[in-house]
Amino acid sequence: MKIIKNLVILTITFLLSSQLASAESKFLVDTNWLAKNINNPKVKVIEVSVKPGVYEKGHIQGAVNFKWHTDLVDTVSRDIISKDKLQNLLRKSGVNKDSTIILYGDKNNWFAAWAAWVFDIYGVQNVKLLDGGRAKWEAEKKPLTPIASKVKSGNITLTKTNSALRARLSDVVAVAKKKSNVALVDIRSAAEYQGKVFAPAGVPELAVRAGHIPGAVNVGWGNAVNKDGTIKSASELKKIYAAAGIDGSKPIITYCRIGERSSHTWFVLKKVLGYDVRNYDGSWTEYGNSVGNPITNLSGTVWGKI
Repeated sequence: MKIIKNLVILTITFLLSSQLASAESKFLVDTNWLAKNINNPKVKVIEVSVKPGVYEKGHIQGAVNFKWHTDLVDTVSRDIISKDKLQNLLRKSGVNKDSTIILYGDKNNWFAAWAAWVFDIYGVQNVKLLDGGRAKWEAEKKPLTPIASKVKSGNITLTKTNSALRARLSDVVAVAKKKSNVALVDIRSAAEYQGKVFAPAGVPELAVRAGHIPGAVNVGWGNAVNKDGTIKSASELKKIYAAAGIDGSKPIITYCRIGERSSHTWFVLKKVLGYDVRNYDGSWTEYGNSVGNPITNLSGTVWGKI
């Protein structure tokens, strides 16, 4: 009887562990999974990289290329792509209503996560990130091809827009002026947060003020990943963010400079941990350039001062 009881306990423990692993990987796939499923017609792979020409030099077999700075945004109004344009883009890329979409890219999946966020706003289903992104695939010497894929048009239909996943300037101003109890997470580097630098070296998108939005805590996006670029376990992530007061007990807004790095943290907090999170894609280039709104600048830097 005791042996049966122990077997039952072990079985329950195994099932619970399996469920947890499944929950943690529901929005992620590893490189081995993709390698095994790369020829599955229901799997659609999309690369969203930062560096121009990376896809053309070599990409994962079957992947189509989305250029984040033109394909996923409205370049005139500085907005995300419209629902209708995204639907057309996905159909041209062979995405069907029953497709499983795998997103990956360079720079630790920054803009792949941006795409995941945009897709989520428009209700695209079965979207997953390739854990570790392009860098892990290359590090494992898995094959790349320079040959662009020919795809048959898909039939996906987008019918809804979830604006609750997106934060606006007014939302973060409310936090800065202590009129909102939302938790604000600045995921940039400590130097950016403290105001020591206006932006990372060499980037074109700038603000005329340095520092951060009052009330924001600083948890750099890189704290959420392992050395190989894969996302840390849910238990590790909870400890990391709880140490900064981010425990999911109240709504969260993430931001960075232009919204791409914060999309990565949005993904981690929303998809892996299940917290209530919005991404502020206007981020520091909007807030730092806004007129009449307060900032916190721990370094006292002033634009143009010698």
